[in-house]
Amino acid sequence: MSLIKYQILVKVVDVSSFTKAADQLGLTQSAVSHAVTSLENTFGFLLINRDRSGITLTREGESLLPSIRAILRMDDKIHQEASALLGVASGTVSVGVFTSVSKHLLPQIIQRMDKKYPFIKIRLSEGNYKEIEDGLSSGELDCGFINKRSFKPFDVTPLKKDRMLCIVSSESSLYDASDVSFRQIENESFIMPAFGGYHEVKRLLAEHHCRPNVRFELMEENAILAMITHHLGISILPEMVLPEDISPLKAIPLISNSYRSISLATRNPPSPAAKAFTDVTKEVIIDFES
Repeated sequence: MSLIKYQILVKVVDVSSFTKAADQLGLTQSAVSHAVTSLENTFGFLLINRDRSGITLTREGESLLPSIRAILRMDDKIHQEASALLGVASGTVSVGVFTSVSKHLLPQIIQRMDKKYPFIKIRLSEGNYKEIEDGLSSGELDCGFINKRSFKPFDVTPLKKDRMLCIVSSESSLYDASDVSFRQIENESFIMPAFGGYHEVKRLLAEHHCRPNVRFELMEENAILAMITHHLGISILPEMVLPEDISPLKAIPLISNSYRSISLATRNPPSPAAKAFTDVTKEVIIDFES
């Protein structure tokens, strides 16, 4: 079975379009369609549903896709290891990132990767915590930044503790406080961050038996800050998601001195490219903290 057909199928699924897959692969749309049809004829069943609303995997396609991705990962890993034997690190590493990592850590990581491993291509996929974990589990990602210290069956490298802060406006009764207790939070309207996946804010509130008066739930940090600026409530956010200057708002430490964990989860065993990315990330974190 030609791996090219597997690559075409995966690309069609990832971009949800035969046309986009053809453009990105440098092929004609008919060639892409023919490759998928050829796979379906070989297997004896449809892999993709095609209709006016777009494309979706059939039940059989969903069942086979993880194995197909695994075959492509193994093929790439073999080529990476062969290059390593020749003293040349090469290949592609697919990395899941969330916003604060993209903003604060990723530029330095990519810059150092380009310098140390110029033949390794980095493919980025930005999402929330759950989307990154799903990408790791499905095989779409080789490694990804997560907010957990463990995520089986992946190797997890703890990188950084990111302080959780209470964000308030000048009209809040907490504005002049040097720190904030969870009891005080219950007395204010609260804007809940709608993170996907493991939710450190809800975890903190539950651990301290805090039941805030949740007025809104929003996913985008800038929208949360805008709501607070208009005196519509307070919130709790990780320090790394905040702009350097949040005035006229204030970011106040919590009495409990709480943190979220930022870690890098990597497939086990990692490909040479993924291992290089992990090693460089740890180097950057050491420099970032020093």
